Amino acid sequence: MSRAGTAGLVPTRSLLVRDIQLLATLDTELGDIRDAAIYIEGNVIKWVGASTQLTQLHNNAENIISLSSRVVIPGLINTHHHMFGCLTRCLAQDELLFGWLATCYGPWQQLTGKDIYISSKLAMVELILSGCTCTSDHLYLYPNDVCLEDSIRAARDMGIRFHPTRGAMSVGKSQGGKAPDSICQAEDVILADMERLIQQFHDPSRYSMLRIGLAPHSPFGVSQELMVASAKLARQHPGVRLHTHMAENQQGNDFLRTSFGLTPGEYIKKVGWDRDDVWLAHCCHLDDAETKQWAQHGIGVAHCPSSNMRLASGICPVRPERMLTLVKTPKAYLSGQPVAYAD
Repeated sequence: MSRAGTAGLVPTRSLLVRDIQLLATLDTELGDIRDAAIYIEGNVIKWVGASTQLTQLHNNAENIISLSSRVVIPGLINTHHHMFGCLTRCLAQDELLFGWLATCYGPWQQLTGKDIYISSKLAMVELILSGCTCTSDHLYLYPNDVCLEDSIRAARDMGIRFHPTRGAMSVGKSQGGKAPDSICQAEDVILADMERLIQQFHDPSRYSMLRIGLAPHSPFGVSQELMVASAKLARQHPGVRLHTHMAENQQGNDFLRTSFGLTPGEYIKKVGWDRDDVWLAHCCHLDDAETKQWAQHGIGVAHCPSSNMRLASGICPVRPERMLTLVKTPKAYLSGQPVAYAD
């Protein structure tokens, strides 16, 4: 068997879910539907509406489920995660971002492919139980025998729609970064593996269960050259999006200013990441000019409230007067409907 496991078979049977007490479609035209029904063929929702509008075709579905006392909502989408972090949740509970990372890098250097597989399955179980049906993961450490296939196999085993990102760290302490040199990779190795994974696993088709993104870790984790090169690579392949951490806390912004003389907005413009194929994690410390910049370029935000509270990083300005009225959220790659990226 492949290390990445085997993709599940696409369902072929029809399914009718009927008698739903309340279906919250989150669609401005359909609205909320009481006594609702959903008709599915294979893995495609073909029809939604009131149970009183069911046709003979719908009622002849091969499988029928009644949800007379249930509320049904669309599956949630998780847009930022480090699934291997499930194994070290209790460490450095009183540290800010850089102190927390410094504590965790030690045990993270010992990670194996088996650890990635187990932690990914744990994270996916938690997500599924919370109503999530699609998730990304930002795997940026590749010590020992770790490879992205380990998390892909977990997703295939769990049956969740998966958008893993090939993360990277290339700038260690000896070059002014924060991570030990021992867990950083050469940038030619990183780019070659990014290309390999896109060619082998990326599926840009509609209803895809697996798409690959490229995700250099952060301004303090990789060089500007890798940011530029990864963006160039991603844009050679339809549907390959870009992801990184940005403006997570004041320490990160101070690093940008001290090391490069740049603000977050200036940095992403310089490396060519000010495009609508980019979504950025955290973004707690943007000024008004940067929120407008994000809006003008259609940049997505995963605002990560739980992580921001855990590390006292701040609060992403998502209140209507600060961001939601400014930021044009990109279209979701699955449904084509506007979504706000958040975890």
